Amino acid sequence: LVLSMIDLTTLEGKDTSGKVNQMCYKAAHLHDVYQGLPSVAAVCVYPTFVKTAKQALKSTSIKVASVATAFPSGQSTRPVKLLDTKFAIDNGADEIDMVISRGEFLTNNYQFVFDEIAAIKEACGKVRLKVIFETGELSTLDNVRKVSEIAMQAGADFIKTSTGKISPAATMPVTLVMLEAIRDYYYVTGRMVGMKPAGGISTAKSALQYLVMLRETLGNAWLSNEWFRFGASSLAND
Repeated sequence: LVLSMIDLTTLEGKDTSGKVNQMCYKAAHLHDVYQGLPSVAAVCVYPTFVKTAKQALKSTSIKVASVATAFPSGQSTRPVKLLDTKFAIDNGADEIDMVISRGEFLTNNYQFVFDEIAAIKEACGKVRLKVIFETGELSTLDNVRKVSEIAMQAGADFIKTSTGKISPAATMPVTLVMLEAIRDYYYVTGRMVGMKPAGGISTAKSALQYLVMLRETLGNAWLSNEWFRFGASSLAND
């Protein structure tokens, strides 16, 4: 189950088409010696490599996710962020992982954050949108709860902890707060929202702990890769 929930990721400045092709092969062939292993849920790449990944995975059911909106800092203008998103979608991205403007959030400009997420979601159309908070920069669990509510109300299909570029990334307390926000939002609206802890989850043992927490908080309905993902590059190896 954990293997089937992984978004296998390469998001480095030194990425090349060769590296992306290699990762896509790994995504579809995790360990061929063992029969019946699932493939991962998706690969996650920069917009410039969406076309490469799409071509490499065309005979599989693995989705191609692309980071967008001036990842990882989010420090750009809205027109640039929309162009970034549209470029990824035009090249075939199945999912978009956007970053919020943490500076605007931390100066209490919540309407800006809401409007930006809503604008990106509109640009996505039917493409699923994961919203990255970079929880390590938000300081408090109260902030994590507040930004979770803003993102879901703005139309996020998934909420995601981190870019994996700063520490701390995903932690269990932060993930629990986000899962509880999803639960409470579901009780009010009836709309399911997915969850993606990302960064720092590198062992199978820790992944199982996250799944226990997921099941205890949200129940069996969320125990699939449609509603839960691990953002990881080394978890599959373990």
